[in-house]
Order: sequence, then C-alpha cells, then structure tokens
Amino acid sequence: MKITTFLIIAGLQVSANVMSQEISLKVKNARLKEVLSSIRKQTGYHLVYNTELISSAKLVTVDLHKLPLQQAMSLLFTDQPFDYELNGKTILITPKKENTKTTPSVSIQQQTIASGRITDADNKPLAGVTVKEKGSSNATITSENGTFKLPVKDATSILVFSYVGYRTSEKPAGSQMNFIMEENSSAMDEVVVVGYGTQKKINLTGAVSTVSAKQLESRPVQNLGQALQGMVPGLNLQTAGLGGELNQTMSVNIRGAGTIGVGSSSSVLVLIDGMEGDMNALNPQDIENISVLKDAASAAIYGSRAPFGVILITTKAGKIGKPVVNYNNNIRLSAPRGLPTMLDSKTFAYYYNEVAANDGEAAKFSQTVLDKIIAYQNGEISTVSTAGADGKWQYYTGSNANTNWFEEFYKNFSTSHEHTMSVNGGSDRVKYYSSLNYMDQDGLNKYANDNFKRFSFATKLDIKISDKLDLLTNTRFVREDFDKATHMNDLYYHNIARRWPTVPVRDDNGFFSEPSEINQLLDGGRTNYQKDFLYQQIQLKYQPVKGWNITGNVNYRITNRNDHGEILKAYAYAVNKEPFLVPVGYNSAGGTSVGETARKDEYFSTNLFSDYSFNIAEDHQFTVLAGFNSELNKYRTLSGNMSGLITDDIPTLNTATLDPKTNGGYQHWAIAGFFSRVNYSYKDRYLLELNARYDGSSRFPKDLRWNLFPSFSAGWNISNEAFWPLKSEISLFKLRGSYGELGNQGTDNWYPFYSIMPVTAGQGSWLLNGVKPNSASAPNLISSSLTWERVSSWNLGLDVAALNNRLGLAFDLYKRNTYDMIGPAPDLPAILGTAVPRINNSEMYSKGFEVELSWKDDIGDFNYGVRAVLSDDQQTITKYPNSTGNFTQWYNGKKNGEIWGYTTLGIAQTQEQMDAHIANTKQSFATKWQAGDVMYLDKNGDGQVNNGASTLANPGDMSIIGNSLPRFRYSLDLTANYKGFDVRVFLQGIGKRDHVPNGPYFWGANGGMWQSAGFQENMDFFRDENSVMVQNDVLGINTDAYLPRPYFNTQKNQQTQTRYIQNAAYLRLKNAQLGYTFNPALLSKIGLSKIRVYASGENLLTFTKMAKVFDPETVGLGGWNDGKSYPFSTIYSFGLSVNF
Repeated sequence: MKITTFLIIAGLQVSANVMSQEISLKVKNARLKEVLSSIRKQTGYHLVYNTELISSAKLVTVDLHKLPLQQAMSLLFTDQPFDYELNGKTILITPKKENTKTTPSVSIQQQTIASGRITDADNKPLAGVTVKEKGSSNATITSENGTFKLPVKDATSILVFSYVGYRTSEKPAGSQMNFIMEENSSAMDEVVVVGYGTQKKINLTGAVSTVSAKQLESRPVQNLGQALQGMVPGLNLQTAGLGGELNQTMSVNIRGAGTIGVGSSSSVLVLIDGMEGDMNALNPQDIENISVLKDAASAAIYGSRAPFGVILITTKAGKIGKPVVNYNNNIRLSAPRGLPTMLDSKTFAYYYNEVAANDGEAAKFSQTVLDKIIAYQNGEISTVSTAGADGKWQYYTGSNANTNWFEEFYKNFSTSHEHTMSVNGGSDRVKYYSSLNYMDQDGLNKYANDNFKRFSFATKLDIKISDKLDLLTNTRFVREDFDKATHMNDLYYHNIARRWPTVPVRDDNGFFSEPSEINQLLDGGRTNYQKDFLYQQIQLKYQPVKGWNITGNVNYRITNRNDHGEILKAYAYAVNKEPFLVPVGYNSAGGTSVGETARKDEYFSTNLFSDYSFNIAEDHQFTVLAGFNSELNKYRTLSGNMSGLITDDIPTLNTATLDPKTNGGYQHWAIAGFFSRVNYSYKDRYLLELNARYDGSSRFPKDLRWNLFPSFSAGWNISNEAFWPLKSEISLFKLRGSYGELGNQGTDNWYPFYSIMPVTAGQGSWLLNGVKPNSASAPNLISSSLTWERVSSWNLGLDVAALNNRLGLAFDLYKRNTYDMIGPAPDLPAILGTAVPRINNSEMYSKGFEVELSWKDDIGDFNYGVRAVLSDDQQTITKYPNSTGNFTQWYNGKKNGEIWGYTTLGIAQTQEQMDAHIANTKQSFATKWQAGDVMYLDKNGDGQVNNGASTLANPGDMSIIGNSLPRFRYSLDLTANYKGFDVRVFLQGIGKRDHVPNGPYFWGANGGMWQSAGFQENMDFFRDENSVMVQNDVLGINTDAYLPRPYFNTQKNQQTQTRYIQNAAYLRLKNAQLGYTFNPALLSKIGLSKIRVYASGENLLTFTKMAKVFDPETVGLGGWNDGKSYPFSTIYSFGLSVNF
C-alpha cells in the first residue's frame, strides 16, 4: 500500500506555502491549472493532482472575494469532471465518480431557496456568475444556461451577483429571480459612441472623452451645459449673457476659439441620437452617455459641420426585462451669492462728499441732509424725503433713508422643483423607453417674479421586425416658457448698482419712490417667450449577413418660438399724491407698445450608410464604413410692432393704434457629403483609422462649393506586445496620434455670393408728400473667391490603465491651425459708395494639452473614486491684415485675450513723493496730481507716460500685462459609497486668468456722480489727514491703501495697469451631494426595487483672489460694467428617486 501511494504521488505535482485560508480570485476563461496555482499561493495548501487529467478541465470564470477555501473549491468544481477532498493541509483532486454530484457545502439554515436565470443585454445566458448571500460565505455559481439555486436564510436576504466584465449587483432573494447583468463600463471592452457607430475604447485612436449618466446624477442644474462644466478636459463651458438669469445657457467650445474670422463661428456640433439639437433643451435624466470628439480625426466623419469638435449625446433606450418605472424629483432653494455690501447712508454721503472735494467740487450732501441721515439712522425721525419746488420728492441728495438695495430687490432664496417619470423594458423583439419631465423655476427678483418652465416628453422604440431587420423610432418634445418684467433688462441691473442708499423704497406718503423703479417692475409690462422643440427620427437597420449592417435614417426637427413684449404705462407719485408717468426700460415716459415675433426653424437630415466588419486570418480585424449625409435648414421669421395701446389691460397688436412696423425673413442653407472610414486592428496591438469626407455647402459659389477633407489616426497598444514586461501591473499602455483637415462653412452670411439690395418700406430719410417713402440702397459688393476656412490639426495621445484597472491616465497634446479665415476687406476709397467684400486672408493656431487621471478601489464594503482633469489652450494669430501694427486690433503674433496696459510704480504716499515723480515724468492723463494718486512707469524713458501711437512700433509706455482667457481649467471629482450611503464632492476651477476691472463695482466713484456707487468693498482707498471722512470721524487715515484717491473723473487713476489687474483664477465647490439607497430586501415587500434620497448643493464655496465684489464666473458679463448682471446662485436641493 505504501509503495502504491508513493507511485501515485510520484506522477503528481505537489507544492506548499502556508498562508491564508480565504480566497479572493477574479478570472475570465482561465485554465483550471492556473486557478489552482493561485489558490496554492493564497492558502499554502498542498495541491495533489494528475497533470494529464487536469488538462481536460473546463475554462474557469469566477469572481470571488474573501470566500472560505471549502466554499471556493465547491464553486470551482461545480461543472468540472473532478471531485476534491480536503485532508489537513492537502487538497486531493480526483476524477468524478459516476452518479456523484458535488454540491456546495453550506452550513446555514436552509429555509428559503432563491433561484433564477441570469442573462446579458442580448438575452444570452451567463454561466459562472457568482451568486453569494450577503454577509455570509453561502454562495454558488450559475450553470451553462444561466440558472442557479441557492438556499438562503430567509426572504430578507440580499444576494450579490458578480461576474468578470459586468457590474456587481445586489438583489433581494426571491423564488424566481430573472434579470440582466450590465456590462462593467470600466472593463477593457467598454464601447464608446463615435461618428456613425461605436468602437471599443481600447481601440480608439482619436481624442475622445466620455461622460456617463452616473456622472450627471443629482445635479440641481437647469440645463446640460451647466452639468458638463469641468467634466471633460478640453470641453470649455462658461457662463454667458446676463449671468445667472433663469434662461441663460453656457457658451461652449472645444479646445478654445477655432476662428476669429469676421462673422465666422467656432460653434460645436451637438448631435442628439445622431440628429443636430439643442443640448440645453434636453432633460439630463434622459441621457445615457456623452462622447466628446475633440480632434480632427475623430470629428472628420462629420465634415464641415464639425471643424471645432462634436458632442454626441446618446439618450436612454429600452432594455430587455420587466417594465421598470422610475420617479425622480428634487426641490431646490436658490440664494443669491457674491452681492456687494452697500454702505449705510451716512458713510455713503460722506464718501460722495469726499470724492467731490477731491475733484474740487462742492459737497453733494449738505449739512442739513447729513443731519437728517444721522437722525434717521438713530431712529430720531421717520421721514425720508424732502419736497422739491416742482412738487416732486427731492430724492438722492435730498433724501435721508438707509436702504440696502440688493437686499431690497433680491429674495433671500427662491424655490423651484423638477419631476421626472420614466418607464423602460421590453423583450427580445420590442424594447421601449418613455419619460416625462417637468421643471418650474422661480427667479430671485422680489418685486416682479421671473419664471422659467420646461416640459418634455420622450419615447424611443426598438422593434426587431425580423432577425435581420430592426426599426428604431425616436420622438422628443420640449416646451420652454420664460417670463419676466419688461423692465428687467441690462439697464435695470446697471441701475441697481448705482442706486443710492439714501433713496427710500417708499416715499413719506407710502408710495414706491420714483428712483426705486419698483413701479416699472410691477406695472411696466411683461416680456415672455414660448419655445417648442419637436424631434422625430426613424431608422431602419438591415443585416444581410453577420458583420454587415446597412442603416438608413430620416431626421426632422421643428422649432417654433413665439416672443411677446409689451411696454405699459408706469406711474410714480408726487408730494400731493398725484401720479406722473415714468420711463420703462430704455423707453420714454408714457410710451406704450407691443411686439410679437414668430420664428420657425426646420431641420431635415438623411443618413444612409453601411458598415462591414470582418477578420482575415483571425488576427487582422477590419471595419469599413461608407455613407451619404444631407442636411437642409430652413428659417422663417415674422414680427410686428405697434405703439399707442388704447388699453393696458389687453396689450395686443389689435389694441395698438400707432406706428405699425412689420418685418419678416426666409432663409435656408443646405449641405451634403459623402463619407468613409476604415478601421484596422492587428491583435488589438497595431491600430489604424482612415477617414474621408467630401462636402458641399450652399453658402459658397458653385465652383468653390465642394471640398475633400481627409484624416487619419494610428495607435500602438504596447501592452499587447509579447515583450511587454508589466502585463500584471499595467494592462493598457497605448500611444496614439492623429492628423486631419476640415473646413468651416459657419459664417453669418446666408448667401455671400449674391448681391442683395437692402429695401425698406416707409423708412426713407426724407418726406414725399408728407410721407416717408420706400427706399433702397446700393448693394454690397460680393467676393467671387470667398470660400471655406480650412482647419488642420494633429494630436498625440497616451492611454494607460494600471493596477487591475484601478488607475487610469489619458494625456493629449495638440495643435490646430486655421487657414483662410475671413478677415477685413482691403481699404478702398470711400468714393466707391458701398462696402468692400470680406475675403479669406487671415490665419491662426491653437495649441494645448489635456490630462485625465483617475483612481478607484474597494475596501470591503467601502468603495471610492478620484478623478482629476486638467486642460489648457492658447490661440495665436499668425496672419492678419494690420499694416499699421495697431495693437488694439488683431496682428501677427498676437495671443487671443492679450491685455495691454501701464506698469504701476505704486500710490504716492505724500505730495512730496508725487511732486518728485511728475518732475521727471509728464503724466498725460491729468494736470493736477496729488498724494494718493497712481504713479505710472515711464517705460520707454521719454519723460512722459502715454500710449504712443498704440502700435507695435510705438506702444508708448504700454506693454502686455496679462491675458483675459481662462488657462489651466481643472476639476476634481471625489466619490464614495458605503453600505447604501453615497457621497460626491465635485470641485471645478481655472488656474490662470486676468481681468481688467471697470465700473463702480470695483472703483466706487466712477464716471460722474450718477455712474458711481458706494460699497463696503470700495472703502480701502487712500485717505490722509485732509480727507473729508477722516475729518468727520467716519473713517480713519489710510495712506497704505489698496485703491487710490477716488475721483468722479476716471482718467487719472483708472487706466488699465498692473496694480489693479485682477487674478480671476478660482476654485469652486461646484457640487456636493449625500445620498442613501434603502435596502432592496425591505422595499420588495411594498412593491419597490429602489429608493434613493439625497441632498445636493451647487456653487457652495469659492476660493479666489479677485475683489470680493466679483463672482469669477460672471465677472465682465452684462451690458454695462463689471458685476452689473443677474446674480449667480448657490443652490440647495433635496431629492428622491424611486423604482417601481
């Protein structure tokens, strides 16, 4: 017996290394021998088996995490033709005896049997899925047909399903559990949407970034643009227009401005399910994923529509399974942020008197009024105004109230709410997804509410007509309603900033005061619009043979917008309580009018394309695509305006009597293109992509209408080479590069090759029989050579995945050249009598880099992720017709955003210091210079400070002192989950940006007493012993001040200069959220599968070195000066998400 045992063991393999008895293992289609070797290393057990016997084992796919050895062995050998036996520290593996069935050894109470079937998205069974009872070692794996049975403690048990390449899922135990496992988006075979198709992420050779629906979740934002800010390197989104206004969208570009051509556009092409659309009208909860195509190679398939990048948005579609109904809502509270701190009336009055004294003028506030101001603030009097000789209240220098106008005009917070209901499901023949969304937002204005509403409906059907033919229908409807007081325009926000605190909200009779403009807000009429979007798409996809697809789709979008604006009479009240008319907006007092505008935009597109994927000798993989695209855009507008309303109660064109004006227009443009793409991969090691697009645009003359735009890209996945030494540590190390050429047909001229004569009806500049006649003017000349702006770009990139895909890195370096930009026309004598046509005569380039670094890991039940993004871009002009070299215009070598200004030596602390300075340097901005004034550097040493001829050859004492364009855009996204709790912190910012301040927000005194303001933030100004405020004990001496001596005249101290250029870089806590997902086992008892509650905040904290009166995202916006725009908001939201 001993000899027999010895002979058996002599033909077997034995190994030993005592360690742990718990197994963690994650493999897919691995050989059993390799799996056993891993078990030996982890446990130290002897493994005894016959090598020849074990070679017949089935491939193993398991995902085990800290499973006891015996349980792990039972799972491994469930479908193997072997048995195993544990004996001390030895595992003996022998052939399975007939009629013997190995079952997992489970030492728990077997009170309930959980069973089911697990499939993938194509309804194919998944074998080898690990099914484990949470919190125990009780587990099994699915059979070849995807079924499983597992005894569990009771019906409240939670089962954990895990499988290599798929997302780990948790489900409450049930007697029949059939569901679909979702592929793991972090797996190496992740699929990315690209132009007219998809590609494996591992095989991408262009510069493409993606955003998932999870990354957009629970953000209390109005539109998608706000949610995308900072998410994608190179995708630049900035607040625009009036800043925080409710209907305001973000400006967007990819990798910076692509053109500065006159009338040209650097706009990004946005495609929603393959159809051009408005991403800001899209319900963010309908989005499945987003791809951003950034280089010419990845965008070239779209030709002249996409010279500056593409955003591909894929919306959610139905999935095979029972209907899943989701309801999601959130309630939001918005509070204004970054508002200046108004001075109290006493400080304000003395400040204005100080400024007047500096200008050599009389005091603006008399001692009598100052005494009243002080008495009112002390509660000694209650009257706030003085009657004037004209019978009206004497406001401003004659009033003595103490009003904080920002607190008066803006609410402490406004409320809004959003609700979404969706349903998805289907079978292998029909899949469906539908959603409803409603959002209602109130604005921050206290006296005349502004409001934005959005309603949307979407439905998508995927019907498998036959095994070879699929039909897809996609319909989306969106309605937007926006309403505000007509008086709430840029002038209104300009006036808020310069409204004096001495002015009362109500006069002494209890009426709203005339300067408050509250009467205009309440009675001056409303401005509103309603905008409807309807998207319809039908697609047929036919597969004659495996690998060959023929796809055709027809897309139609119609946008209808109706605008209504009215100006009604508004009244203020005199001392005797009699009303008198006041102006509304830019209009004269008493004028009434109404305007209606209707616009209809139609978009038609057809796409017919075919792709074929095949292999040659298995290792050579090809995908060939060819197709045709055509697009037609039609625009029609009609407007009417009349004045002289006979009643303010019904402000329509029918109730207006005077000055009828009508206007209308009809334009259209079309584009057609043939495109092709070839992808080649050798063992996923060597990658090549070739693209070509032949485009024709209606915007150019016939002989210049068509052009060919080629591109190529290549990649080398070094980690797939046999010599790669770090396969276990670095699973992906891919180099890629691309080059491409595109054309830009986005100009502001519909028909630049037609000579159009402007004609006006009844608007001649003379009278004929007492009536203004119809008139026509000479048409502009046309250019016979005007054609495409040409864009070429190259991109170098590196993709890395390491440490079991926990660490990810993507790096891109790029340069983009724009040739034949449309520049100014050459100078010709004015005797020509008409404008000279513009021509293609300018060039520029952009360059930059992008980095995306990520890390994710699990520590038991705790999992977390970190994602950092950094990008930068700069633009430089290389050719521009500027013969004089005027640096206030574009010139060769100029960087986009350049700021020219003076160099500041400092503020003169004494009159002697200023006298010594001006003795050697003549200051051209003023004649009288005092202590506290700015001392400018005579940079060129000619004894005077000026701007010379404002040319490169003679800049005087000016030089480049900064750049206003954002640089080094970055973000940091931190996520964590633990036993149902989830936390997210998203930070976003800009690393470098300069800003030149102007206007009263920064300077206080600025451009005369009526254009000035007084805020607490303006009070760090120069004051010596002669200061009015010092002498009246309002403020102390401040000779080491930041701001200079204040004047109503801005010429002396407010030149663009190094001392006051603002560092507009910032870091903002853009979003923070905390959520909790309830135990699904408890929810199943009430018919629910998921409940998540969350709290989320937007724009919570900001770190910046800018002056406190500015918000770094809205600075410079508005129609007047810095800060004079709708305030930015901090938003707090509370939400609920329920799956039925």
